[in-house]
Amino acid sequence: MVRVANDGDADTQTLTADEAEVVRLTAVVEQQRALLEREDEVHRVLVRVVLDGGGLPEIAGAVAGFFGGAAVVTTTDGRVLAQAGSLPGHASPTELDCFDRTGRLVVEHEPVGRRGPGGAADPARAFVRIVAGSADLGVLGAFSPDRPLGAPDVHMLERAATVAALAVTKEQAVAAVEGKYRAEFLRDALAGRAGDAHDAASHATSLGWDIDRPLVVVVAETDENDAESTRTTAEVRDLQDRFARAWTQAVRSRDPSVAVAGFSQEVVVLLPVPEDADADAVLRPVGDLVRVVRGDGGGGRRTFTAGVSRLVTSAADLPRAYDEALTAVHVGRQVDGGSGLAHFDQLGIYRLLALVPDSADLRRFVTESLGELAIDDVPEHADLRHTLSVLIDTNLNVAETARRLFFHYNTLRYRIAKLERMLGPFTTDPQLRLTLALALRVHRMKGI
Repeated sequence: MVRVANDGDADTQTLTADEAEVVRLTAVVEQQRALLEREDEVHRVLVRVVLDGGGLPEIAGAVAGFFGGAAVVTTTDGRVLAQAGSLPGHASPTELDCFDRTGRLVVEHEPVGRRGPGGAADPARAFVRIVAGSADLGVLGAFSPDRPLGAPDVHMLERAATVAALAVTKEQAVAAVEGKYRAEFLRDALAGRAGDAHDAASHATSLGWDIDRPLVVVVAETDENDAESTRTTAEVRDLQDRFARAWTQAVRSRDPSVAVAGFSQEVVVLLPVPEDADADAVLRPVGDLVRVVRGDGGGGRRTFTAGVSRLVTSAADLPRAYDEALTAVHVGRQVDGGSGLAHFDQLGIYRLLALVPDSADLRRFVTESLGELAIDDVPEHADLRHTLSVLIDTNLNVAETARRLFFHYNTLRYRIAKLERMLGPFTTDPQLRLTLALALRVHRMKGI
């Protein structure tokens, strides 16, 4: 028997065990009914957002409101596509520790499901996949500042993710059509087939781009050779699409009028720069874009090498600038071994060295010129190569070389004598100095 207090009455009512079970089950059913009503309301609100023309920012805003905190929509590798809401002490959820320094959600450390809370800097959060059929489209996350999230919250977030899938699919379809026309025009412009400079600039304006200003051509090419990849064609296409979207998002967040398009294994950007900018000044904004696209390297991101052309002031010069950027990519990959950033004007002698088709010839030249100094795994040899390099760079100025290397004058004289015993009289033979200077630069090329 169970005693149950009557409302407003000091007397008690005695229930049987079966009656008590009915009361308990009724309470459970009522709770589930309330949860289902809430989920249905969430679903109706989000569907209405999509039908009214809203996109991912509006969906994120609705989800943030449901949870009383913040929400994000990201790509499968964690790049934020939309965000809304705020958290105490944070202007944006991307300031939390679950995002890296470039604003990417660290998806490899944030599995789907719920976590937290772990304090003010680590609010309760839940992530679910956005899927459409067998296609993985992204991640939807919600952050709650004042309460832990339970299984019903995750289920509600999953309902929201089904609606988000509609918005992502729509945006991708529109972007694919627009991207096709933009890429075709940019390919024609880079090949000199887009008409005269005025016609090309007018056509670019109709596509939302401004190319009638001083700019450089930036080419970012993936380091993996897709022609020799063991991946399936669908996997390669998906990775390249993700790579192009990463660049497009990074560029448009800074200036929507910048021309950017993805080709088979590369992305091309026509980046505006001041007309009097030198190579170092140009590389700074390009480097910022590279860091954002590269992130911290997680989330299945592909490594890539970027090359930058000289400045152009007319669309008629784009073919020449495109060739320069491609050269910077290929030479930069030989010098750095991949994942580098190179400006055409800073390639110097490496432009000529990269023309040698056989890497074995370059390695043989290094060995014949430097002798035992070409051996990498001897610390003393590396130290002597550095000394020789500084000597040549200072045009054999012993005092300046000693200052740069923090050597005593007599110590440097001893090293010079040792180098001449190993390499020959380079201090008096200009041809030998030239050979050694070239050999040292080839030795630094990691891509041979």
